[in-house]
Amino acid sequence: MRLILLGAPGAGKGTQAEMLTKLYDIPCISTGNIFREHISKNTELGQKAKAYMDEGKLVPDSLVIELVKSRITQDDCKNGMIFDGFPRTIPQAEALDVMLKELNIPIDFVVNVEVADELIIERMAGRTVCPSCGASYHKVNKPSKVSGKCDLCSADLIQREDDKAETVKKRLDVYHEQTEPLIEYYRGQGKLVDVDGVGAVEEVRDRVKTALGVK
Repeated sequence: MRLILLGAPGAGKGTQAEMLTKLYDIPCISTGNIFREHISKNTELGQKAKAYMDEGKLVPDSLVIELVKSRITQDDCKNGMIFDGFPRTIPQAEALDVMLKELNIPIDFVVNVEVADELIIERMAGRTVCPSCGASYHKVNKPSKVSGKCDLCSADLIQREDDKAETVKKRLDVYHEQTEPLIEYYRGQGKLVDVDGVGAVEEVRDRVKTALGVK
């Protein structure tokens, strides 16, 4: 099974990716992890990517595709893979299509996890974390026993910059501009399945399984 997960930041793609990797026993492919692996091993591709990143520049799509190709041709991808957070743009999707066609491993399904912006902002803006031990909380869904204090070590909880409402709104704007067009791109290929991402994690998982025809 070869899948791409689409959805806005905070829609719950990462959580669903974890469940699907266990369900199908296939790896989750994240470009961030690929970059880190190649950079840590000081490979030629890693050195090229690091040069762009050190200058604060985006890694060119052509190099990203090379890095992705190096990952999906590894043995653990023989039975499939899940792309989470890639592709992000139409040009990346087109380049990925060309590369997968060359390898004769087409994408089976593209799962679009749908959650309204308002709910995403509410979800993410309510998150707090402990800077000391890393424990995470949510002001509504998982509050700490003592407001503003970590249950485990009593440290003061903080809100990460990425989770602040104004930051989340900016990330959503970028998503709508750059990544959302992929929904119609893959719908046009007949590969897209829309899944309601609102509800308990297990409920969303069951909807994904149903959409993929898995019992």
